[in-house]
Amino acid sequence: MTVADLLTGDRFGALFHAARRSAFRLETRDRYNVPSEQERIRRFLAGDPDEDYLLGAHEWGAMTRAAAAEGRPFRRVRVVTLPLSDYSRYALWSAQGNLGAGEEIRYLDRDRADALGLPVRPPHDAWLLDDERVAVLRFDDEDRLLGAELLDAPAIVEQHQAWRDIAWKASASRDEFLRSL
Repeated sequence: MTVADLLTGDRFGALFHAARRSAFRLETRDRYNVPSEQERIRRFLAGDPDEDYLLGAHEWGAMTRAAAAEGRPFRRVRVVTLPLSDYSRYALWSAQGNLGAGEEIRYLDRDRADALGLPVRPPHDAWLLDDERVAVLRFDDEDRLLGAELLDAPAIVEQHQAWRDIAWKASASRDEFLRSL
């Protein structure tokens, strides 16, 4: 698959609005290079976090809030390396906003995830949508999202369902994870 074939922009965003029952992400990278987050990350690391961001008054927060109200849960397991990278510390803090908007986020140590057979070395990020389709996220060498490859082959969907179930069972809520650090 070429970069031109990947879903990006509005086509990628439409996947989440089209999810009728559920969306689950296995998130396994220690860093995501998202240009729109750079200032928030800089402020967080400088000890001046953008508290307004936690209110979820942005497109993702509005969408997950509406999905939760409609009974369409958005869930994810973040696999993290210990000690936490700067990005992972920021993501742990900013998860408060996602949680407040109805998204469920759990955490799993990379070594444990690896021992459980989850695809974390090298990182594999994907969204499982409605238990029917998988959007495998593709990144460049600088951790920037290139887009998503949408797959629906039964064996691929079943593998991602199994990884979801393993990761969810083995992971801890944000608060439990914070207490374990």
